[in-house]
Amino acid sequence: LEMYGDQQGKAGEKCGDINFGLDYDFPTQTLRLKMIQGRDLAARDLNGLSDPYVRITLLPDKKHRLETKIKRRTLNPRWNETFYFEGFPINKLQARVLHLHVYDYDRFSRDDSIGELHLPLCQVDFTAKPQFWRKLQPAIKEKLGDLLVSLSYFPSNNTLTIGMLKARNLKAKDINGKSDPYVKVWLMFGEKRVEKKKTPVYKCNLNPTFNQTFEFDVPWEQIRDCSLDISVMDFDTIGRNELIGRLMLGSRTSSGPEETNQWAQMVAKPRQAVTVWQRLKSGD
Repeated sequence: LEMYGDQQGKAGEKCGDINFGLDYDFPTQTLRLKMIQGRDLAARDLNGLSDPYVRITLLPDKKHRLETKIKRRTLNPRWNETFYFEGFPINKLQARVLHLHVYDYDRFSRDDSIGELHLPLCQVDFTAKPQFWRKLQPAIKEKLGDLLVSLSYFPSNNTLTIGMLKARNLKAKDINGKSDPYVKVWLMFGEKRVEKKKTPVYKCNLNPTFNQTFEFDVPWEQIRDCSLDISVMDFDTIGRNELIGRLMLGSRTSSGPEETNQWAQMVAKPRQAVTVWQRLKSGD
């Protein structure tokens, strides 16, 4: 639990504060969490605001998660919602860590993290029914690896070309401490998957060189409406192939500012390859 004791975010990065209350009902062994409000949350949208909601988990269990409602266009949301965790004897509860992660809801791309906090429940005096104001910290990002991607567009023949050059420091998914990676690319128009391409599988390799180029037929007038959904997968002979990390490249739908920027440079410089190391994101 020490790692949660005094979390330091990046110096100077202010994420905002959240206000919540905890109450434990001993007879029914139920933890009550009241998510009250947020204050001075970090803006994640171009309009200088956010659409915040809170995702709640009791670590180490990540499967069961609860979420508040989304509050639109505000940096000072009032949630006033109560959540119940039933059937938790106090000794079991004290081994858990309350994880509150505030996100900015995005309709067209992945929700952006605003900030998070971890509260080890062994530090809480439940008889006092405490209320807290706590500072959010920048989210600790899991490193999944990087992908070197080149993008180019040829207006004369409506060809969108993506090069999967290589990957580095991919996250190991197999028992042997390696992965068997391959890359899958979908051409998307909005939510609709149009065409799929994929590279061969590279066995036991966390730094594969793919050197694969894929071409898609996209008319110039539609170049701003499409996107490329890229998944680096770990191939498994038995069982399902597992996702290592994802990227979304596009002008309207992307997985982050670096991805949007690479697409914008491709549109601004037709017939030239724009090559960037992109950090892989998790799929959730």
